[in-house]
Amino acid sequence: MRSLRPASSGVALAIAFAAFAAACGGDPDVAREGARALPDGTRVDVADDGSLTLRAGDRELLATAPGRPFVVRDYETITSWLLGSFTFSRDAEVAVEIGQLEGARREGDTVVVDYRGAGDAALTVVASVAAAGEATRLELSVSGVPGGSSIAVPLRCDEESTFYGFGEQYAAAEHRGQAFDLFVGEQGIGRTAAGDSHRTYYPMPWWLDARGVGVLAETHRRALVDLCATDPEVAWLEVEQGEELELLVFHGPSPLDVVRQLGARVGRPLALPAWAFEPWIAIQGGRDAVLAEADLLEAAGIDAGALWAQDWTGARTNFGGGYGVQYRWVADDTLYPDLRDMTDQLHARGYRFLAYANPFVMPALDHFAPMEADGLLIRDATGGTYLHASPAGDASHPDFTRAETWAYVEGALGAMVRDLGIDGWMADFGEWVPLDAVLADGSDPVEYHNRFPELWHRASRNALLAERPDGDFVFFSRSGWTGDQAAAQVTWAGDQEATWSEHDGLPTVVPALLTLGLSAVPYVTHDIAGFSNGPSTQELYQRWTELGALTPIFRTHEGNRRADNWSWKRDAETTAHFRRMTRLHAALRATFATLAAEAETTSAPILRHLMLEHPSDATARAVHDQFLIGSELLAAPVLVEGAVRRRVYLPAGRWHHVWSGDAHDGPGYVEVAAPIGEPPLFALGAPRPDLRVVD
Repeated sequence: MRSLRPASSGVALAIAFAAFAAACGGDPDVAREGARALPDGTRVDVADDGSLTLRAGDRELLATAPGRPFVVRDYETITSWLLGSFTFSRDAEVAVEIGQLEGARREGDTVVVDYRGAGDAALTVVASVAAAGEATRLELSVSGVPGGSSIAVPLRCDEESTFYGFGEQYAAAEHRGQAFDLFVGEQGIGRTAAGDSHRTYYPMPWWLDARGVGVLAETHRRALVDLCATDPEVAWLEVEQGEELELLVFHGPSPLDVVRQLGARVGRPLALPAWAFEPWIAIQGGRDAVLAEADLLEAAGIDAGALWAQDWTGARTNFGGGYGVQYRWVADDTLYPDLRDMTDQLHARGYRFLAYANPFVMPALDHFAPMEADGLLIRDATGGTYLHASPAGDASHPDFTRAETWAYVEGALGAMVRDLGIDGWMADFGEWVPLDAVLADGSDPVEYHNRFPELWHRASRNALLAERPDGDFVFFSRSGWTGDQAAAQVTWAGDQEATWSEHDGLPTVVPALLTLGLSAVPYVTHDIAGFSNGPSTQELYQRWTELGALTPIFRTHEGNRRADNWSWKRDAETTAHFRRMTRLHAALRATFATLAAEAETTSAPILRHLMLEHPSDATARAVHDQFLIGSELLAAPVLVEGAVRRRVYLPAGRWHHVWSGDAHDGPGYVEVAAPIGEPPLFALGAPRPDLRVVD
């Protein structure tokens, strides 16, 4: 890499400030003081070394690292992808450092700070009030660097800096000391096979500092972060967005305030109907199997709100074996003859029926020919329909830059509701759009790739609202990027392995749920008990069911190896345990509904990282294997095979162990018994005997 470094010149700085002072009355200190105040009182302080600090009152919101220049890079991006996982490298990279302060000035309601680098290289930062004074917008623009491919911002990393969020993350909730990129992709179809610790379906260029500040890069381009990993004094944010970059700095002052402010910017999901908080039971195999499942649930005394079947469109064999489904939006008449009659029967018995849809358009199936004929699919460089690999063979994707595509897709999805009585679906995938696709309106295909989850989920939202404007439906999805919060409804944690693996098994679900919540995604769920690999065992199934009981949306999945995986009906012991956990979930239902109603206006997650309620507690800030349900319940699910005891951290307050009734004073760790059927659960302030359910 070639680096062009500007010469530092104290004389140049003095001349610049003298000229600026002359324009403002002759006093450099007065000039700089007058320039730094925004209309809402936020100050933009600029030091002689060029470092910039945002302050609200006596709170520091954000600061660039002293003596560290901005960096603009130019390079050729080399991309490869396999099964929805994208890999990037750079060739012929040149870096231009821009850090010599030229001056700061007030322009109307903004503060403008100018920097120079070598030659004609220049960078301007414009600060302005955003979000009715609850945020500051920083607009960075570059000139004099032909072909610049990215802008990197050096942020100061001090002893208290923390970095929560970044969309859905599986390894932890706080990421200081890590370096990774953010780009929508398949998380690996089993991360042990093709993933890394930060690869995710739902990334987001966003983080929250526990001191009550949030930073969002307003971009649909790939972002890279180095969070005090390479240099312990610098947190680098780099966005592959050439000559312009916008950052929103949310003021808080509490972490929950920051989540609310983020939610106001990116949007909030549709409210959930009451039945969404009743268990959803996965069952496949055809009409008779679905109706028989309802019989079995009733015979076992298990209350459920919905049955859901992925294979309503037909069955196929997955790569490497396993039970897969056909990728289309119409019913399979062999497996599900007269599907409308089946859904009518389920409705009469008090169940909703949920289905499955994904955005792949397969050449041999129903929608390809009419969509291709009308130009509704993405194109390749030759102008032909773009065919690319999918889990079911060659496929294409809808081109949502055309209004006609929206009409076609929403029409097909709406027919599922109108004609078949389907009450919602898993809106699967969304991460596989090729980066060299050609769009009808000439859109940048890389930006379209990251926007696609929002577009795909908005199609489901629009179709369901058109058919049921009263909101009596639910759909759930896994992929996302900034803005998906307003398009999607429930987000599930994706395809974990049916194992205890800390890399992609049960233990990764809790961080995923927490980081989604930290990113203004309040309604979350997961597959009981995983999807890939396995098969699941009785113990894994039971422990995953316990986590499901403590999650607002309790939802099972048969998994890829459905014939071998454990299930709620495998034996009497598992059935009794499952019934008990559905009753625990029922006892929590009013709490979930109350918190969901709160999230409608605040985006406050139902499942909360301890930091959100206890930001000054350093130990609580580091915990990512337990969570709060609202502010007054604390859950610590068992995530380790064979464990019958659990060490739990309790923040300040008197916490009552639900199962024993014992009281414990926090802050501090306690160790409690955790036999199967009694996942550690604590109530703040007073006992909760109503949660001490029995079979």
